[in-house]
Amino acid sequence: MIKIIPSEARSSFDRGWLRGSHSFSFGEYYDSDNTAFGPMRVANDDVIAPSRGFGAHPHSDMEIVSIVLNGKLRHEDSLGNVAVTGFGGIQRMSAGSGVIHTEHNASDTEEVRLLQLWFMPHTKGLQPSYETTSFDTAALEGALVPVASSEGGPRIATVHQDMTIYLGRLAKGKTLDFEQHAGRRMYIFSIEGKLGLQNEHVLQTGDTARVEQTPMMKLEGLEDTFYMLIDLP
Repeated sequence: MIKIIPSEARSSFDRGWLRGSHSFSFGEYYDSDNTAFGPMRVANDDVIAPSRGFGAHPHSDMEIVSIVLNGKLRHEDSLGNVAVTGFGGIQRMSAGSGVIHTEHNASDTEEVRLLQLWFMPHTKGLQPSYETTSFDTAALEGALVPVASSEGGPRIATVHQDMTIYLGRLAKGKTLDFEQHAGRRMYIFSIEGKLGLQNEHVLQTGDTARVEQTPMMKLEGLEDTFYMLIDLP
């Protein structure tokens, strides 16, 4: 089963210093039929103005992954961590029993665009932790590169949930097959370009697919495409 959600169906907003779109219920946007997909709870596509950001605020019992698409994102938290991340970097925070953090655009001249993804952890009350990792941006071409997973590894952030976040690029006319174990889910987001699924569905820029009971997925670049695929329980 493949459910396509067009970009315009997301909850979009513009607050001047912050604009973006929410793919799940978040903040002022609430839809009782759209609160989660498996353990996935939040998928925000945000653009933050220069020198602006989110002040200190708390989190608990959530795995939070930030993928910077352009610009520089600065993180600081009550654990003493401070980091600035650009494209090719991943920020992962396990809020666990509780943590306070801030997020700001580290530039005073350029916007920062990021995908922020929240997942419910496999266990509540974990010790809070934070890490930054980096992936090889050149390796995205024609491949799916794991950038965060429960297994972790070199250049892969560790999340406390049975899942993997992949990023990839497909040139126009190129295809790639992705296979997962039966009974799992996929969440696919076209960050940029036009992505074909199973020779019958099309994701335009900003569109998402929530996939169940489809362990084999054929992906095709209908245009040069940059996309994210998440393998979920």
